[in-house]
Amino acid sequence: MKMQTTGLFFLGAGGYCLLELAWRGRTHWTMALTGGAVLVGLARLRPHVKNEKPLARCLCGAACITTAEYVVGCTVNRAYHMNVWDYSRERGNIKGQICPKYAALWTVLAAPFMLPK
Repeated sequence: MKMQTTGLFFLGAGGYCLLELAWRGRTHWTMALTGGAVLVGLARLRPHVKNEKPLARCLCGAACITTAEYVVGCTVNRAYHMNVWDYSRERGNIKGQICPKYAALWTVLAAPFMLPK
């Protein structure tokens, strides 16, 4: 289990950084840590929602990702002033750290990890 968790962490860390590089053209080391932690979290969440409908599973995954994004954002952007991202110009944003647009995107991106094989 420990080796599997380590592998998931590194897959999430690398995958998220690659996704950010493709989307924004840049990334930050804190996003690697966040991506790794999120993928481990999704793996642990998955068995608890296995009997839910597919959309509900993806929404649970998106809630996990969005929560992580909010906590990390409030820490690195607001508390430590690292200015990694700022969603303050997005509609419905909360403290510039999360917004509905990206929460919806996380729903889609959670699908490969939350849906049955």
